[in-house]
Amino acid sequence: MEQKRIKLANGIHLDVVDEGPADAPALIFLHGFPENHRTWRHQISHFSDRFRCVAPDQRGYRGSSKPQDVESYTPDKLIGDVFLLADALGIDKFTIVGHDWGGAIAWGVALGGQHARVERAVIANAPHPAIFQKLLYTHPGQRASSQYINAFRDPENDPLIREHGITGILKQEVNWDRPDTMPAEERAQLLKDWQDRDACFGMINYYRGSTMIVPDMDEPFALPANYSPPNLPNLTIPTLVIWALDDLALPPENIEGLDAIIDPLTIVKVPDCGHFVPWEAAGAVNAAMDNFLKG
Repeated sequence: MEQKRIKLANGIHLDVVDEGPADAPALIFLHGFPENHRTWRHQISHFSDRFRCVAPDQRGYRGSSKPQDVESYTPDKLIGDVFLLADALGIDKFTIVGHDWGGAIAWGVALGGQHARVERAVIANAPHPAIFQKLLYTHPGQRASSQYINAFRDPENDPLIREHGITGILKQEVNWDRPDTMPAEERAQLLKDWQDRDACFGMINYYRGSTMIVPDMDEPFALPANYSPPNLPNLTIPTLVIWALDDLALPPENIEGLDAIIDPLTIVKVPDCGHFVPWEAAGAVNAAMDNFLKG
């Protein structure tokens, strides 16, 4: 997939795939950690005959701008990039599609731009911010799976990243990868991308710029007495949530309660599939999106 360089109004440059008819309904695809636009290769191939498919390498990744300060990766800036990208491409309204960190940003884009700019949302294995924070407090499995976030945020691990790239801290902290499922050529390209130390810290800064709280495992599994849920509106645009049930990082409890805060909502569960559902179960994702987008 060819990319073009797009300068946003905030000065950030993004390398972007832009395929399909320019006047067709737009799908903006956001990849997660630690991948790139190719997360969505199967979806872009499938939908670009009838949709305009836009997939950036987000800030901090590959050839896109990689500021090194944590403040450049706060959620408002990551969400803002998406609207500015749409502006730069002349896209007024669009469907937002996201996975993992791209899904977290997609939630914010949908909540902030629903109806005015965002017509529909498609989220794949990315927890809603209100539900995820509660699970981090109360769900032992989710908290255990998320301890790597604290390690990513710890500056004492910076020398490890500088010496070994993102691979070093992944090997040390992450146990939810299933390497046998990724095509060898895709893994080889990612390993090459991860040699860029500026990109490594850009990726890590997504976690450092976030306000999510990950308690230690020895803290009580209960909501704190002073807990108050995020002040977020309900989502009232058509929303499809695709959830791979064998995700070792994000258990399916993350989809419980979504129907109370999203309407209309469609949930499609994908069995026997791990975290990287857009390419691990591309056929199931494409079929779910086909049915949803026809609605």
